[in-house]
Amino acid sequence: MKLYGSTISPFARRIAVSLNVLGLPYEFVRLSTAKQPEEVRKLNPLTRIPALTLDSGETLIESWAILDEIDQIVGPDQALIPPSGATRRKVLQTISLGVGCAEKSVWAYYELSKRPEEKVHQPWLEQNEAQVLAGYSSLEEQLKRDGANDLFKSGSRLNQAGITCAVSFRFTGHVRPELDIRGTAPTLAEFSDECEAMNVFKSVAVS
Repeated sequence: MKLYGSTISPFARRIAVSLNVLGLPYEFVRLSTAKQPEEVRKLNPLTRIPALTLDSGETLIESWAILDEIDQIVGPDQALIPPSGATRRKVLQTISLGVGCAEKSVWAYYELSKRPEEKVHQPWLEQNEAQVLAGYSSLEEQLKRDGANDLFKSGSRLNQAGITCAVSFRFTGHVRPELDIRGTAPTLAEFSDECEAMNVFKSVAVS
């Protein structure tokens, strides 16, 4: 398999970490939508990353669809999202918060990096950042209530909620260091730090 994207992208990185956790071999092909838009467009007409080319030659787009296929490949016993029931709903809801925090961090980052300084819309920036902090605050409450073993793991292994939330937290800290996400969610910060020390994360470190 070939995974196309950038390790700064939380959406590409959560796929890379998931493949690492599951021990699935793949080649990481670094592509940037800003620097190599034509190459990206060959994989995805929306000119978005990530994309994953399967051994069959079929190319998948969008991280949620790619992760679903990865779970199909390994089967329900190894899947990073439980196949059914209350545990599946809980993992999916937690993933939704983590992805939402990443998405809102992207929008805040773009507002500052893509617009001329005099055209930055401060209310829009503040709204997105407030949503990021609210999301991490909610995850912090869940983590304190349920514990990492229940919320972010299936048995002794990270599930997709744990992977996504750790990756999202690291991304926000990288692109919006001014936000007090560590003060807002200290328990989540500790969990993210523990994940970043693992080889499955370090091998695709944010860069």
